[in-house]
Amino acid sequence: MSTETASAAEQVAALPVTDWAEARERAYAAGLAAALPAVDRPLADADGLTLAEPLAPRTDLPAFPTSSVDGWAVRGEGPWRIVGRVLAGNSPPPLAEDGTTAEIATGAMVPEGVTAIVRVEESTRTADGRITGRPRPQPEWRRPGEEAYAGEELLPAGTPVDPALIGLAASCGHDTLRVRRAPRAALLVFGDELLTSGPPAAGRVRDALGPAVPAWLRRYGCEVRPADVTGPVADTLPAHVGALRTALADADLVCTTGGTMHGPVDHLHPALAELGAEYVVNTVAVRPGFPMLLARLTGPEGRTRFVAGLPGNPQSAIVALVSLVAPLLAGLAGRPQPVLPHAALAEPVPGRGDYTHLALVRLDRVAGTAHPVRHVGSAMLRGLAGADGFAVVRPGTTGEPGARVPVVPLPLLPGERAW
Repeated sequence: MSTETASAAEQVAALPVTDWAEARERAYAAGLAAALPAVDRPLADADGLTLAEPLAPRTDLPAFPTSSVDGWAVRGEGPWRIVGRVLAGNSPPPLAEDGTTAEIATGAMVPEGVTAIVRVEESTRTADGRITGRPRPQPEWRRPGEEAYAGEELLPAGTPVDPALIGLAASCGHDTLRVRRAPRAALLVFGDELLTSGPPAAGRVRDALGPAVPAWLRRYGCEVRPADVTGPVADTLPAHVGALRTALADADLVCTTGGTMHGPVDHLHPALAELGAEYVVNTVAVRPGFPMLLARLTGPEGRTRFVAGLPGNPQSAIVALVSLVAPLLAGLAGRPQPVLPHAALAEPVPGRGDYTHLALVRLDRVAGTAHPVRHVGSAMLRGLAGADGFAVVRPGTTGEPGARVPVVPLPLLPGERAW
């Protein structure tokens, strides 16, 4: 072993390794402490964002008594003389006399003075044009406030905005929502030995993370523009410092790929030191993905930004995303830390000693089981392409068939619900 290699190995061995579950909590707490500012967004632009304040109706729901059937709004005893028609979208005059009725449509406002509504299919018309029928015992209209009262909290701050919430907000009378703005993210690809097009050849491998990581980040709700992806960045300290400075000028989160160890061309740690970064987490006791990190920087204007160092091996990088970046982004959005679902292992999954093992699995949601997939080396992506998430095997344990274990789901599109 060379002196340089031995030195790097010794530095790695001396790092304060953080337990995986604790690392997730630290990342979430750091994000929550730096939660993004609240903004007003039109309903059409709010999907995938997060409520920054509770959702409450502006009026009672419904705001006025509303017919729940097509029929006849009647007053007093029948037979009833027809005095009008009430359609949805109108404010009708009251029924002023007993023995009168107005034809009424579903969703129409019930006139004052109405004592009952007779369903159209349960009514008949007499020879002289009057209406007869027997009203049902229960009122056939929705009362004001039946669904909610004005100002009542329907959903708390921190709720993800999805199409159902948007529809509810519209019914409550809202044109805009107070939400946390989407985090801006950037990606720096380290390793000037990487190819950015064509097949691997002549000792150079194709960069798989430059195209993939921005798509994962968008599924976590980030805004990532093509101009926010840079690389490969040259394997020099000045190049790393310059790339980080440029990316951090606009981004809330900068993800980097590779360079998280302490080898001769790993410049991420020295670059962070030069920029005055503070580690939130520096290496995590998880396999794959061990040499990952999360650092925090505060600019002169007081704005907090983050750097997530993802390992260069592709699957390890995704492990770092689900382990550190996902909880960080939940905190930045002001969302609760997601509770991990559980599934029963369909096959054995080995433990990793003192490390948490994140094992790629495919889920059978009907049976509630998790099936380990093949081709799961830290440098492989084939298994990831057919997986739904990672089964969590705790340190010092082995995943036996039938054991119920937490599962870290892979992200879907913003607003989608995975479980």
